[in-house]
Amino acid sequence: MPKVHLIGAGGIGSPTALALAKMGCPEIHLYDPDLIEEHNLPNQLFRLKDVGKAKVAALAKMCREFSDSRCVPHQCQITGKESLEGIVISGVDSMESRKAIWEAVKGNRKICLYVDGRMGGEVGRVIAVCPASPTDVRFYEDTLFSDEEAEPLPCTARAIIYNVFALASLIASRVKKHLKEEEASRDIVVDLFNSQMLSV
Repeated sequence: MPKVHLIGAGGIGSPTALALAKMGCPEIHLYDPDLIEEHNLPNQLFRLKDVGKAKVAALAKMCREFSDSRCVPHQCQITGKESLEGIVISGVDSMESRKAIWEAVKGNRKICLYVDGRMGGEVGRVIAVCPASPTDVRFYEDTLFSDEEAEPLPCTARAIIYNVFALASLIASRVKKHLKEEEASRDIVVDLFNSQMLSV
């Protein structure tokens, strides 16, 4: 099974890491420069005792308590110099960060699957592409825009912690489908407020 590189250990990344670890992913690399703050607790998978710790360290420890996956914390941002391979998952909260990650993975034939999870309020989106495929590259780049163009919605909010669990489930499912060589959608949009899901 390929390595998994999960970029972003917050609202999207934290439940996704646990789901992948419970699924038996043998090696998960976690990337995030941030420390856990009190305002992260209602909408991320961290405990009261984790406040002040590095997100990646706390998340790696938590995953190890639930599985025998090897979780490797990297308290940093992706710079493009990392040796990424296998499956790369983006769970960041800005379009600028997504663009930087995309530049680090685009055209890399060692990456078999790139999954981008996006969440705003109760609407989430999961895009999964092969970054070495010209067709997938064009498709993905058409979904990119600037942070100024994005709707001013919170990534997560106290009343809607369930949104990140829903998105983590879709990401984990997409990884499983890739590994099992099952037919899968390239783009899924889920609207939890209206109980709707669209896929392409």
